[in-house]
Amino acid sequence: MSIMKENTRLRNLGINIKSERLRKNLSQERLAELTNISRNSVSLIETGKINPTILKVIDIANVLGVDISILLKDV
Repeated sequence: MSIMKENTRLRNLGINIKSERLRKNLSQERLAELTNISRNSVSLIETGKINPTILKVIDIANVLGVDISILLKDV
């Protein structure tokens, strides 16, 4: 897989997470607390700069109260 395609996929994951976080009126800091991820890491995930483990994505989905497929749309 090309780096460009991977970057697009990570960006889409981040967009989906941020969108759901905002729908739930959660700050990055609160999402970080609830998922045991640093606020900086939440920011990096939402901007597609780091690739979270699948377990972290599951944790985020659970905290946001959405099926993981919502977060993985277009990824």
